Amino acid sequence: MAGGAASGGSAASDTYAEARNWLLLPSWVVLSIFVLAPVLMMLVYSFLTKEFRGGVIWEFSLNAYDQFFFDRGLFGDEAPKIEWTYIAIFWRSIWQAGAATILSLIIGFPTAYFIATRPEKSRAMWVFLITIPYWVNLLIRTVSMKFLLRDQGPLNDFLINIGLIDSPLHIINTNLAVQLGLFYSYLPFMVLPIYASVERYNFALSEAAADLYATKWTTLRRVLLPAVKPGVIAGCILVFVPSLGAFLAPDLLGGAKNFMIGSLIEEQFKGNAGNWPFGAAASMILLTMVLIILLIFARQQRKAETTS
Repeated sequence: MAGGAASGGSAASDTYAEARNWLLLPSWVVLSIFVLAPVLMMLVYSFLTKEFRGGVIWEFSLNAYDQFFFDRGLFGDEAPKIEWTYIAIFWRSIWQAGAATILSLIIGFPTAYFIATRPEKSRAMWVFLITIPYWVNLLIRTVSMKFLLRDQGPLNDFLINIGLIDSPLHIINTNLAVQLGLFYSYLPFMVLPIYASVERYNFALSEAAADLYATKWTTLRRVLLPAVKPGVIAGCILVFVPSLGAFLAPDLLGGAKNFMIGSLIEEQFKGNAGNWPFGAAASMILLTMVLIILLIFARQQRKAETTS
């Protein structure tokens, strides 16, 4: 009897596993076609040779990676020196994405907390208001931001009319404009994960901390933040990663002097003057950087769960 029950349970488990694999098959097909295949294509292109009029020649070469990290002079006959131009672009992308993440966290956390502490009937309305901008294409929203921030735009007109400034502030084509564009584009990605975590938070813990004479700052730092940490980490990743590869905000709001890695990659694939292998190599370097960051986050999260 026991053996029959065990064999029956094993058969049911095998049937369940087989059914699950079949149900996952469409997802694997979609991921393979639209995610894995383009990445592999970029990986292959990064090791090919540039064609003079655009495109690639199917000859193995490391020139794209060499061009990214080393400067060998105009004709390639000089001793290699570190190519700081592209490294500076990468560094600018990192700190711009980091600043956008920090700014989104500073604004997004109180916003998410406010929404999560509203009456249950009104929360859906607040979430709806947060997501309204995503009903409009990102390009249109970025162009609208450029119109808002320009020297003769509504923002400067308002500040001049109320007497706060005497002459227009030059914001367009600056790092500040790029930062505002990234913040505006990805703020909801910070708010929604934190809101989901705060909504599940047991507020009786805060009341217990207050009963034990903990200050509001102590309650926030020692009770609330550790409880909603997964949502904060998820929000930071969802803002930092797309900000790192963004190109619309740098192109439209930052100009040529505020190039980011996304703009650099986009330029390499545009027109006949581009360098496809170099653009693919830059894409793979960016992808590697993102994967390293995600692995660090995952490792830290695993350590935190182990110690707790």
